[in-house]
Amino acid sequence: MTTHPFGFLDGTGFERLDPRFDRCIPGPERVERLWSGARWCEGPVWFGAHRTLLWSDIPNDRILRLDERNGTVSTFREPANNSNGHTADRQGRLLSCEHLTRRVTRTEHDGSITVLASHWQGKRLNSPNDVVVRSDGSIWFTDPSYGILSDYEGLRADSEIGACHVYRIDPASAAVECVAHDFVKPNGLAFSPDESLLYIADTGASHQQGGPRHIRRFEVGADGRSLRGGEVFAECTKGLFDGLRLDTEGRIWSSAGDGVHAYHPDGTLLGKILLPEPVANLCFGGPKRNRLFICATSSLYAITLNATGA
Repeated sequence: MTTHPFGFLDGTGFERLDPRFDRCIPGPERVERLWSGARWCEGPVWFGAHRTLLWSDIPNDRILRLDERNGTVSTFREPANNSNGHTADRQGRLLSCEHLTRRVTRTEHDGSITVLASHWQGKRLNSPNDVVVRSDGSIWFTDPSYGILSDYEGLRADSEIGACHVYRIDPASAAVECVAHDFVKPNGLAFSPDESLLYIADTGASHQQGGPRHIRRFEVGADGRSLRGGEVFAECTKGLFDGLRLDTEGRIWSSAGDGVHAYHPDGTLLGKILLPEPVANLCFGGPKRNRLFICATSSLYAITLNATGA
């Protein structure tokens, strides 16, 4: 194990655990802090058409916006219903997980809001956390209870469902169906490049002694709506996994307590991008989709990789 000596800020750098990690980091590349001033950054999403990044500052109840062309940061939406995870659908619309209203919404091109999911089997969702869209138009999201555990990231309330599940919204019927029900706190999720696999983080250790702090890997059924397997793919070695994304070669880039952890599809921890703050989520962006934007507690960071977001 070696730690690379270079870094742009105190507390940043690269930890190489496998030689295959070297090809992911361009020679002299360094981590940059693009902005700071949040309470808890989460849910970054890239919009290539206008080269902007949106992300959540959950406790401050706002969505922030970075204009990559000039580096300016502004408020996109405030209040924002304590929004957490975001993604873009195939039509370039913003999908958001809202803690306060306990729903998944879509922001239309005219700015109006459409509610996509708020209940399952007649009961209110807990607090949708992260969301991803499959190429068939189906929307998959996790629903832990973080937004109803206190008033910090939402509004304290009892869970009507009584458990924390993973759900799929059907693109034809708009029906909300449970696809995984054996999680403690399902969190970040992402498909493999060919969408045959779905990776889901479980952060149950945040509120349960000895609880899970791992990523599980599921096989997506031929019907495109069912999951099989669910074995543990990786255990977090520092803090908790949260948000995660994959690149075109199937490597998994996940948030952790000491930065970003990069995994080979075979499960090997290749290396780490070290940061001075715990990381919550990340996404690929930039004109070449090789810019990794990282939401870490109070700040937004970025690094250019020799990897392309799936």
